[in-house]
Amino acid sequence: MAVSIDALTVGDAPESWAALGFELDGDVCVIGDVRMRLGGGDAGKGLAEWSLRGVESTELDGLETTLSERPPPSEVPQHPNGIAAIDHVVAISSDLDRTVAALQAAGLDLRRVREEPTPAGASRQAFFRLGAVILEVVQAPEEAIERTGGDRPAFFWGLAFVAPDLDATVAGLGDRVSKIRPAVQPGRRIATLRRTAGLTVPVALITPRSG
Repeated sequence: MAVSIDALTVGDAPESWAALGFELDGDVCVIGDVRMRLGGGDAGKGLAEWSLRGVESTELDGLETTLSERPPPSEVPQHPNGIAAIDHVVAISSDLDRTVAALQAAGLDLRRVREEPTPAGASRQAFFRLGAVILEVVQAPEEAIERTGGDRPAFFWGLAFVAPDLDATVAGLGDRVSKIRPAVQPGRRIATLRRTAGLTVPVALITPRSG
């Protein structure tokens, strides 16, 4: 059984996401085939944990993980903001090779390692396929490692959502989102939610993958 994401837990109030045009059922927001539970402050801050199907271990180098056998949602809501799915989940590691080894040992499917710097300063990234979603593990820059006291476990950082009509989505969010710019992936465009959006997790909005 291939590893896939059942649910993500985010430390935001449901009202914060509803105000951005997401359809919710209580504290759960279904985006594509992934459930996202909005646990408020009790869940911590930002993207706190996930549950995975088909994983062989929950020891993922610090990424808080539980096992799930729950099937994907039977119904996928249409979000007023036009968001259709989760494109990728971002995690950060102080030792990319160590984290990659732990994820592979747990059965996650490593697709490639990118050995080129990003605009944000990361020197390397590893990409894992989890169903329709990509996990992007980013090597923390040396200055960030020094600033946080050296070696530490991997941790979740942010989310990127697919917006098929990115221009309309950005127009609807107004000044809570950045201007659209070219993404790192050729042919794609991206925008990011600003702090004024009121979320504790960094969120990007990106056009669909080609092919």
